[in-house]
Amino acid sequence: MANHLAPAPRSPTYLSPPQLSPGPLQSGVFGNVSLYVGDLEKSVTEEQLFDLFNQVGSVISVRVCRDLIRRVSLGYGYVNYHTPQEANRALEFLNFSPLNGKSIRVMFSQRDPTNRRSGYANIFIKNLDPAIDNKSLQDIFISFGPVLSCKVASDSNGQSKGYGFVQFENEESAQKAIGKLSGMLVNDRKVYVGLFMRRQDRDRTNGSPKFTNVFVKNFPETFTEEDLKNEFCEFGDTDSVIIMRDAHGNSKCFGFVNFTQPGAAAAAVEKLNGKTIDDKVLYVGRAQKKVDREAELKAKFEQERNGRLEKLKSSNLYLKNLDESVNDQKLEDIFAPFGEIISCKVMLDSLMQSKGTAFVQFSSPEEANRAVIEMNGRMIGRKPLYVAIAQRKEERRARLQIPFGAALMGALSSGTLLASVCRCIEICVVVASVPMSAYALCPCLLVPCPFPSSSQYTTTIFQ
Repeated sequence: MANHLAPAPRSPTYLSPPQLSPGPLQSGVFGNVSLYVGDLEKSVTEEQLFDLFNQVGSVISVRVCRDLIRRVSLGYGYVNYHTPQEANRALEFLNFSPLNGKSIRVMFSQRDPTNRRSGYANIFIKNLDPAIDNKSLQDIFISFGPVLSCKVASDSNGQSKGYGFVQFENEESAQKAIGKLSGMLVNDRKVYVGLFMRRQDRDRTNGSPKFTNVFVKNFPETFTEEDLKNEFCEFGDTDSVIIMRDAHGNSKCFGFVNFTQPGAAAAAVEKLNGKTIDDKVLYVGRAQKKVDREAELKAKFEQERNGRLEKLKSSNLYLKNLDESVNDQKLEDIFAPFGEIISCKVMLDSLMQSKGTAFVQFSSPEEANRAVIEMNGRMIGRKPLYVAIAQRKEERRARLQIPFGAALMGALSSGTLLASVCRCIEICVVVASVPMSAYALCPCLLVPCPFPSSSQYTTTIFQ
């Protein structure tokens, strides 16, 4: 696709290389000019995205989303255009185009995730032929109505898992596709097509998940299959009992018991989990696939982690305008009267000189608040100290953007000359007022911003 598309002429006011946007631009008021680009190969860069998408229209900004810690690609990104027409043309021509040996998936960005999470007009298809990919699936369903997104689930090797999802623009198209295709043969396979339901919704509909296979661990090494069966037989009939063993035939102290009835399995889990046998406490639970077990553990870990972060968030202090003479030990001595200090760190440059900023972590939010009240503005050495509750970069950016964006809008609409700092990408922008017809979407402020074509107006960027 990239080989035969003629590059669109660039406006003289665009920056090169492209600016990086914090994410998708707001749609609705200004029209949908932001595209979501998924299934990106991990090595794809912002420059590659810009070069590809700039062939069908003038790109304002691009962004490949990355892991906050490791900075590796998350496999998706965003491309922002000037007009909805350009974005629509890119969606039409570049969807399923190959990039670094992998087909990309393009759709309009949905800033409001309500529809996506609710399952509105979203259908689930299973028993798909392995040869069917994203494009083939869209070709099958496009006849029933406008398709917003289309995806075949694949494993880590890129092989189809035999099921996929299609989200239509409206519920009527989804119902039409279900009525026409469910139970029909597609590539000689009888497919199931139905409305998508999240797992938690399915569990609520069906009640507690039913199971017959029980996982048991931490029983004595001397236990045999017969011993294990005797422990569980009182709850119902079993059709298999197995103890996992190593290469030498020694018990690994875990195994599986499969019942013939779900009720018997549930009763065994309820009664035997936590039972003590020969000073060992049994664990008895529903046997799960590895992927389900990992998902459950991940959710549990995230919940615990978020709980810890929420507790620590309000007890971590950010300090700036710190006197150069203050080191870690002196900083701890200054803040020790306000409570128990968990950690205390003065930030240093490459020459091991103080940057004038620091962090102090207290054991509770109450202690941190007391320190803010007492220490903010106090003279330490030759400088007044600034002390506040520490915020993550994303929270600080979101908080600063709202009032700054509103101020810029007001200044532009009143026709005044404005010089201010762009909070988003931290560069100084000097803007001359221009007619509202010359406004375009600013890739960093997410508000109207002039990109004038007339030479009498200028947009000057200072790093």
